[in-house]
Amino acid sequence: MSEFGSVGQEKIYTVTEITREIRGILEETFPTIWVEGEISNYTLHSSGHRYFSLKDENAQIRCTLWRFRGERLEFEPEDGMEVIALGNISVYERNGQYQLDVIELIPAGLGKLEIAFQRLKEKLFCEGLFDEEHKKSIPKFPETIGLVTSPTGAAIKDIIKIIYKRFPSVKIIVNPVRVQGKGAAEEIAQAIDEFNQLAKIDVMIVGRGGGSLEDLWAFNEEIVARAIYCSEIPVISAVGHQIDFTISDFVADLRAPTPSAAAQMVVKDKEELLKELRSNAQKLTSYQTSLIEYLKQRLKAAQQSYGFRRPLDLISQRSQRIDELARQFLDRIKNYFEFQKNGVFLNEEKLEALSPLSVLKRGYSIARKLPELEIIKEAGWLKKEDRLEVKFFKGKVESKVEQVDSG
Repeated sequence: MSEFGSVGQEKIYTVTEITREIRGILEETFPTIWVEGEISNYTLHSSGHRYFSLKDENAQIRCTLWRFRGERLEFEPEDGMEVIALGNISVYERNGQYQLDVIELIPAGLGKLEIAFQRLKEKLFCEGLFDEEHKKSIPKFPETIGLVTSPTGAAIKDIIKIIYKRFPSVKIIVNPVRVQGKGAAEEIAQAIDEFNQLAKIDVMIVGRGGGSLEDLWAFNEEIVARAIYCSEIPVISAVGHQIDFTISDFVADLRAPTPSAAAQMVVKDKEELLKELRSNAQKLTSYQTSLIEYLKQRLKAAQQSYGFRRPLDLISQRSQRIDELARQFLDRIKNYFEFQKNGVFLNEEKLEALSPLSVLKRGYSIARKLPELEIIKEAGWLKKEDRLEVKFFKGKVESKVEQVDSG
């Protein structure tokens, strides 16, 4: 008897059978996989198909990239290039070798995050989340602006400073969130949903300052993209620097290159608006004066023409009437623009009265607890040894609580 038992009791495979058995196991176990390695033995066949191997220090695998897929490559592979390949494991039965049928090939330098970014971008694009017809217009004169960002970052300080400088009467509501790390995407999406439950929000800025791809990744998460898309409130995406693009930028109604730029885009400058109004008033007055002068010149020419030499008395009367009407018209124009001018000055006074700086100018101050910068409205919110920042009309000081009287 053989050491391995009777041959008659064991199934005997042909080479084809065992090869097909192995093929079925491999293709079922690895339907679609990502493989990273270095290209070697790269060949572009006259048929347009590409053949190469992927290798690392200890092993290699043959790869095939068919022509219809290879034509979509945005780069030309070459030996020694590190790549990440998406493909299916198959077995070439004739020589019994397994290989990777490549579906997608990406330079390894792009990394896994770039792959995830491109795949989600393509998915959402196909679903129509980037379509222009879905995007809402940004209101020209918003009264209340919602901010979804970190309460401690530089972005929120820049946004608030610029908005209040350009249009002090605007109301800003901050929904503070984490903008990076685990759970940040969920917080951002929830904050967007919460703002949509407040009917008084006119426009929303969602963003943060600059950082690496990993730092900005929360704004590339699908949950944030869908929250922006479903928002009834217009959303301005303001993430990172001008060169940074996130999924949120493509879904939002408007993309700002930086948080500071978002603040400039969301409100008009009050002084520029007043200057434009005065300029338009001057242009209108000048136009009306020129029109009247033009009509008077035409009338004068008509008076001097042959057909009007006889009825000079009638013309004289009409001319006097025109002069009278012209004076009345100019007086009314003057009164109208005087009324508009007074309205502008009145609105300037109202804007000045609503400015937080006006309150400080009257001798009041704002106390904020450090380091959170929380505005303190009652003494009972403090305890001994708490540190405060007290802002005056000009300047600010830091102080420490020595005693608390809540009465």
